[in-house]
Amino acid sequence: MTGAPQEDESVTGLCVGDFDFALPAELIAQQPAAERGMSRMLMMNRATGGLRDARFADFPSVLMAGDLLVLNDSRVIPARLFARRTKVRDRQEPSGLIEVLLTESIGENLWRALVKPGKKVGVGERLAFLSPSGAIELEAEVLERGEFGERLLRFVPVKDFFASLDRIGHIPLPPYIRREDADTDRERYQTVFSRERGSVAAPTAGLHFTPHMLDALRTKGIETAHVTLHVGLGTFAPLRVERLDEVRLHQERYTLSPVAAEAINRAGKEGRRVVAVGTTVMRTLEHCALQAAGGGLMAHSGATDIFISPGFEFRLAGALLTNFHLPKSSLLMLVSAFAGRKRVLLAYGHAIEKKYRFFSYGDCMLIS
Repeated sequence: MTGAPQEDESVTGLCVGDFDFALPAELIAQQPAAERGMSRMLMMNRATGGLRDARFADFPSVLMAGDLLVLNDSRVIPARLFARRTKVRDRQEPSGLIEVLLTESIGENLWRALVKPGKKVGVGERLAFLSPSGAIELEAEVLERGEFGERLLRFVPVKDFFASLDRIGHIPLPPYIRREDADTDRERYQTVFSRERGSVAAPTAGLHFTPHMLDALRTKGIETAHVTLHVGLGTFAPLRVERLDEVRLHQERYTLSPVAAEAINRAGKEGRRVVAVGTTVMRTLEHCALQAAGGGLMAHSGATDIFISPGFEFRLAGALLTNFHLPKSSLLMLVSAFAGRKRVLLAYGHAIEKKYRFFSYGDCMLIS
């Protein structure tokens, strides 16, 4: 079943505030589950809103042989860095630490980034990123200044930029995880099938999967395919408008491989269900379906700023596995588009009552 759900209300005139809910702070997961794959799973019937409490371990048993499971294989990079300003208003002098979050690579040695505190860092300034020994590991110049702390940085070329990130970077845990990143986050804030480096936040629905789970799915006859969407500001930036028709998301880079395009086209021709693992996969699939304009998908790479909200007509995905999302977020709006706003908020209320764990390291929800 694709298309839009049977709406339980008018979708015209919805505001960002219509997607708010109260969440007790103690339900925001600060650590991953003790073992990967041991999370709870709330199952929701997309057509009726019916709910059932389950475990993610039950996932293979609730899918159908022949389902096509689509996963995002993007890999999180240690994109949170700390720098010192080495050129301040044309004077060479040391300065306090500046936090830099790389958000998107846009060319050779060029990165968009968020800096904090943003007011201090102007165009033309140079930033030095130091190793634990105090040596300069990376250097960058500020080329442009944007809103809300955004900057365009040009890095001095080095032999292996990502190796430098691995040495000095931190895993960019979301701000609602109120602790510093630990060595264990380098493994747990990463899916077991991640391959393509570029995300600055994890595609969190995929964090639940283990090699054993993937084997169990194959044994049941469930096919898998991989797309790549590098998670950036388009996924996690807060919305600073009131009306849904004012929402504009940042672009994020994606790749639809020939293997994935062929698998999705074949599933459609054979009438088999496509199951999107996460909102990043859903955005990629539906963007590509819009690009195809009713024809078969073609392998390509590009960028998407697609914003999916209630009233959207889904063309490819028949089911969605997703984590629980922040109030008033574009991701909650996407889930509400797929299953109906009132039904989703009622499901979230149930999850709160049953003390499900929320957000990136939390539990998951299967809507089918």
